[in-house]
Amino acid sequence: MGLKVLFFIFHGFSDHNGISKKIWGQINGLKQNGAQVTLCYYTVEANGHRVWKINEDVLVDLGTGTWAKIRKRVDYRAIGQYVLENNFSLVYIRSDHNANPFTIQLVKKMRQSGATVVMEVPTYPYDQEYDTPKMKMELFIDRLYRRQLAKQLDAVVTFSNYDVIFGQKTLKISNGIDFAAIPIRHPLATKKEEIHLLAVAEIHYWHGFDRLIQGLALFKQQHPRHQVLFHLVGELSGERERQEILVSIQQHGLQEQVILHGALWGTALDDLFDLADFAIGSLGRHRTGIDVIRTLKNREYAARGIPFIYSESDPDFDDRDYILKAKPDESPIDIQQILDFINQHEKSPEAIRASIQELSWQGQMRRLLQSDFLK
Repeated sequence: MGLKVLFFIFHGFSDHNGISKKIWGQINGLKQNGAQVTLCYYTVEANGHRVWKINEDVLVDLGTGTWAKIRKRVDYRAIGQYVLENNFSLVYIRSDHNANPFTIQLVKKMRQSGATVVMEVPTYPYDQEYDTPKMKMELFIDRLYRRQLAKQLDAVVTFSNYDVIFGQKTLKISNGIDFAAIPIRHPLATKKEEIHLLAVAEIHYWHGFDRLIQGLALFKQQHPRHQVLFHLVGELSGERERQEILVSIQQHGLQEQVILHGALWGTALDDLFDLADFAIGSLGRHRTGIDVIRTLKNREYAARGIPFIYSESDPDFDDRDYILKAKPDESPIDIQQILDFINQHEKSPEAIRASIQELSWQGQMRRLLQSDFLK
């Protein structure tokens, strides 16, 4: 029997959400390394009851209404007790930026069981992402307690290059890929008159897609006959994003060149990847104070087999010949540079995908399981 692992998250799952796909990839990666994985998560049932579940079984029913919402944030007794009783070797927690006395107490109880307890901090630093008064209040509580929480852990798992986070040593891994869940693209053979650019994300201001729209506006002035289309797949996450993107499209008269698809998945998304010539990664991570990050998006693009651009530093991709690096600043993206890159680089989708085989979740979870932190 393999290592007993509890994978613990503070939220539920959505079928087509990137974070949900990532978590299933991590769980499958652990299982592929022989681990026996139990999943603990929170969800709201069809009848409105808020529950903590262990795999498919309800561990504790918190009830309905306001009191149930409060209990979700403060009452972790059943989870702590479950860990004490079930002899796990490793508890893997995904941070929800919710350090407080109750989560600290939960981790203490988990450690009492003899398990190694690590917490993944998916993005670091993250303070700059909190930009509304309500979010800032949540962050205030997290900032008060996160060093105390980190002190209780055996390690913080990070996709950054930081050796220490919140005073705790880190275990560095890369965002991984579940290759079985991501089909390779099959570029359309016909010679197209247009160039198609594609970005897929839940759209936040740190993606910096407004920089690409500004670049398109400049390119259109200089080359009115060239057809460059930008397909934007995903929901605009807030008012700031709507201002930066929708207003910019209107101002520059780019309604026919910037196509907002909303969320897509399955064959509709696959078809867009077949149509696209080039993909757009994050262009604004500097806005949240991030320099080095190993984003899931870069890995998904490479697994699809499409060349792409981004502006942060990603040690797994910075030297690849199918990558174009943008400056981490507010300058408009140079569309001519993208077109030149597309013309000069003829790497097949198969070759791009093959270049990142070591970034499978199986490989990344192996690094975790073989680390010195496991007792």
